[in-house]
Amino acid sequence: MTSTSLLKKQYGFVGVCVPPFWVRRAFRERGNAKIFLVTVAGFPLGYNMTETKLDEIKRAIDNGADEIDVVWNLTSFKTGIPWTKIEIAKCAKLAHDHERLLKVIIETAYLSPSEIEEACKLCADAGADFVKTSTGMAPAGATVEHVTLMKKVLPPSVGIKASGGIRTFDQAAALVKAGASRIGSSSGVSILNETTNPLK
Repeated sequence: MTSTSLLKKQYGFVGVCVPPFWVRRAFRERGNAKIFLVTVAGFPLGYNMTETKLDEIKRAIDNGADEIDVVWNLTSFKTGIPWTKIEIAKCAKLAHDHERLLKVIIETAYLSPSEIEEACKLCADAGADFVKTSTGMAPAGATVEHVTLMKKVLPPSVGIKASGGIRTFDQAAALVKAGASRIGSSSGVSILNETTNPLK
């Protein structure tokens, strides 16, 4: 595992996302480095029982996670039952009770434009801190079109995390320009290494 403190010191990343199993170790490795420790719940399909997601979130928090990226229940949303919003609200309350951030992964590849709008409004109303495009497991990840749509619908208080298939600096820059406030990528190091001045 790459040291979390090294990631902050050398590359200035806001956070590092690790599987739930590795949260405790990553927490120890981080030490005093000011880098957020992120993990997932309900990953990757999101159709777990709500109680299971809540247990995952609580365990992640107990192990030292600062932020939780939870996969929402796409099957529930597609069915139109109100439980989708209730589940997100429960997850958000648990995270906020422990002063943690909650990002909700809506898997935009499986949603129409109108469904993306509805999903964003639902997540914002339920208390999500961020809405995230993708797990990276779907046929497609973040797109400029989807992020632009999300930016139009979401209130300023809710961030957008673009994730899935982002492998180049140009991709990342385009998504930030479209409205993403966070970029999630397993290619972060190579993206920053594409230019000697990535923030130019």
